[in-house]
Amino acid sequence: MKKQGVKKTMLIILCSLGTVILAAFLFLLLISGIFLPRHYLEPWNKNYALKFDDPRIQLAAYGLLAANGHNMQPWKIRLDKSDPRIFYLYADSRRMTNEVDPYARQMMVSQGTFLAYMQVAGEKIGYRTDISLFPDGAYDEKNLSTSMDTKPVAKITLGKTGPQQSPLYSALFVPDTNRGPYKADRLTAAQTGRLESLSEPDVSVKVYQDQADVARLNDYAMKSAVVESGVKRVMDESAAIFRANEYQKNKYRYGFSVEGQGTSGIMVHLLQGLVTLFPSMNSGKAASDLFVKSTQASVDSTPAYIMIQTKDNRRESQVKSGLIYSRLILEAGHLGLAVQPLSQALEEYPEMKKLYNGIHRDYAADGSTIQMLVRIGKPDQNVPQTMRRDVTDLIMKN
Repeated sequence: MKKQGVKKTMLIILCSLGTVILAAFLFLLLISGIFLPRHYLEPWNKNYALKFDDPRIQLAAYGLLAANGHNMQPWKIRLDKSDPRIFYLYADSRRMTNEVDPYARQMMVSQGTFLAYMQVAGEKIGYRTDISLFPDGAYDEKNLSTSMDTKPVAKITLGKTGPQQSPLYSALFVPDTNRGPYKADRLTAAQTGRLESLSEPDVSVKVYQDQADVARLNDYAMKSAVVESGVKRVMDESAAIFRANEYQKNKYRYGFSVEGQGTSGIMVHLLQGLVTLFPSMNSGKAASDLFVKSTQASVDSTPAYIMIQTKDNRRESQVKSGLIYSRLILEAGHLGLAVQPLSQALEEYPEMKKLYNGIHRDYAADGSTIQMLVRIGKPDQNVPQTMRRDVTDLIMKN
């Protein structure tokens, strides 16, 4: 009888424990916002752009999917009121990341990525996009924010051509960055040739996959990640735009989230629930350690790197490098490859100066500027799509 009583008590305890675990599991899912509609993913729908009658807004809706620094989506669009063929792209000064990008170089690269996505989409829906960079003149670098607000990065003029086949169009809807593991396979000569053919007279694209180069660039990637992880103001800047759950992702629709850390499936919601309850999990030392750990995982499965370099570091060159980078992303996707920027060594805040000078000494001794350092390879898995703003939020009111 005593044994039966003990068994019964143990069964009650186990059932109670199971109930508590199940309740905790469901609680984490609820505070993660698992049942909320994910409005921040609507722009990824292939029919999203077609909701708008104005082809300029349609093209901006495609541009919105482009790669951009810190997922800040720093774009504004002004529609020409007198000519329905013309619109202007502005850099959104409110979305600068001054700590990690003090000279707004990455922000200018992000302007180019947007323009390239619009070009590819234009081919598909039947418009030629003629782009004129800085049509109202160069920025006043001493008053950069004001210049961004008043001088467009680009004037875009549309010409009707009729829909055309675009082999890169479907790649617009694939996330631009895959932080997961890549297979060890080297890029083929055909793949290398296709990617390097994206080069232009003032912008070069070069693949590095020799063992010595990969090892050296892995070293730069890891050392720069360690440096960045130790600069509190830079890490705090990233932490400020981390969206912990579905409520925040729907509210802001830009910045970082747990998906960007390689999490997928139900684990997204469990982790979001935990981070919502315990914000310290994704800040301070925990965030720094996670950043270094994730970079290590990336370099451990990197078969090749690509560099994009420009002959100088003018604003036009920065934008042009972004145009080429988007083309690179789309071509890579078309070839069954994926990319991830590991460009921390190219950042220009003081603590990174030694590594910045080192990588330029090793790979840009001719005085050119390395605009992007990107790992590339065949991915083991797909990754989830990231937050995007509603395109109407980009349209300037006056």
